[in-house]
Amino acid sequence: MKIAIILGTRPEIIKMAPIIRELESKEVDYFIVHSGQHYSYNMDRVFFEQLNLPKPKYNISVGSGTHAEETGKALIGIEKVLLMEQPDVVLVQGDTNTTLSGALAAAKLMIKVGHVEAGLRSFDKGMPEELNRVIVDHLSDYLFAPTEKARKNLLNEGINKDRIFLTGNTIVDIVYQNLNLVKDNNILETLDLNTDDFFLLTLHRQENVDNKQRLLNIVKGLELIGQEFDIPIVFPIHPRTKERLKEFGISLPSFIKLIEPLDYLSFLKLEISAKLILTDSGGVQEEACILKVPCVTIRYNTERPETLDVGANVLAGTDPKRILEKTKIMLSRRRTWPNPFGNGKAAKRIVDVVLSKNRKRLTRRSEIH
Repeated sequence: MKIAIILGTRPEIIKMAPIIRELESKEVDYFIVHSGQHYSYNMDRVFFEQLNLPKPKYNISVGSGTHAEETGKALIGIEKVLLMEQPDVVLVQGDTNTTLSGALAAAKLMIKVGHVEAGLRSFDKGMPEELNRVIVDHLSDYLFAPTEKARKNLLNEGINKDRIFLTGNTIVDIVYQNLNLVKDNNILETLDLNTDDFFLLTLHRQENVDNKQRLLNIVKGLELIGQEFDIPIVFPIHPRTKERLKEFGISLPSFIKLIEPLDYLSFLKLEISAKLILTDSGGVQEEACILKVPCVTIRYNTERPETLDVGANVLAGTDPKRILEKTKIMLSRRRTWPNPFGNGKAAKRIVDVVLSKNRKRLTRRSEIH
């Protein structure tokens, strides 16, 4: 059998890495298709190098664009690859335009689709990611739910329980696999930082950075935090956010240490070492929870409610005073919460399901012929 791994962004590369390693260890025939949705060295190639992943066999070179442009270009390119390669299964991850394109191309060609990180819901259809993840789940044959809540979301939408598999989240796999390597990383020295003496910020969501007033409110909230705590906020800035700050003429306060996007190990080292993390990223919420670093989410909802349930995270929205208030709350909490995302063996469970289901299917097909 042959498996296609379809990815296109930084989070997909990171979360698919354990699955790729598992396929390698089991000597499964597979290939990687990269949409090119993320394409700069710091947002793409550095992760393949650092995580020792094979280069993609195909790169669609979609680049940036509107949702329709990215999805349409990826759909056309991925379909051509699938028609040529004829894989038995396509694996996609998460909720990006690449994820949607890969699942849709495969489903229309009657190729089995496996969705890694299925069942996540913010219940906010104003988020493009929410639309993508719902559609992909209903297109998929194998839904790999990372948590019990995700599994219940799928069941509540009428998806057959026989298609749903509770696996844990591959983010735990990749964090655990790289914790030892982080010890030798020198990003703190490079940035002249001390452990537990800085806040870490990430900000990239369309609903936050494309709305001028919302972005201004977030910056005001950061100013209040700076006045209250007098420690630096380290901000590896996403290209989208950088463009919007310039476009809107918004200046950041001097205590925010602005840096370019980081490689995986350097960012992981900053996460581990931070006093607190402020973010609008789902993946960073998960990593902060796993690493037991307090997290304040600059959103009004989250598709990772498990982080709220265990006390690792709070929702602050974008009101400046509320951002400061929630920061104070999280700094007062003890870092003793459990990890709700699994034991680091999600990739093995996912690959085992794919191999088991398709060996049976391929055996039946050969018996018929």
